[in-house]
Amino acid sequence: MRIREIAFLLAFGCLFWLAGTLWYEKRGPLVFETTAARYWINFVLTPIVTTAVCLFILRWQRIAASQWVSAALLIAITGMIGEAILLSHFAALMPAMREASAGKYGAFLFATYALVLGIAEAVTLRAAP
Repeated sequence: MRIREIAFLLAFGCLFWLAGTLWYEKRGPLVFETTAARYWINFVLTPIVTTAVCLFILRWQRIAASQWVSAALLIAITGMIGEAILLSHFAALMPAMREASAGKYGAFLFATYALVLGIAEAVTLRAAP
């Protein structure tokens, strides 16, 4: 990958994480603190939608399949660092949600990152000679 691609993927990952975090800061109580059905529907749909967006970015940037896992890590890493900070200061940084929701939010994040990175790894392995 070229420096331009690396910088773009890091910047996209940061902006994507920021947009998602701001959305959940405002809308999180409706997802995490209402009904179990609403939580589980979002738990399934959000990783799928997030993965679709990330895969679109990889295709749009014409990242070679053999480089998808590296590219996906570049997208994910800024968010993972941001989430580590956010989860360690959940009450202060996500004031609209109860502190007890941090575990559900963390599980939600793990599922999303796992799906994105897992698919990228599978594509990369399949592309290997």
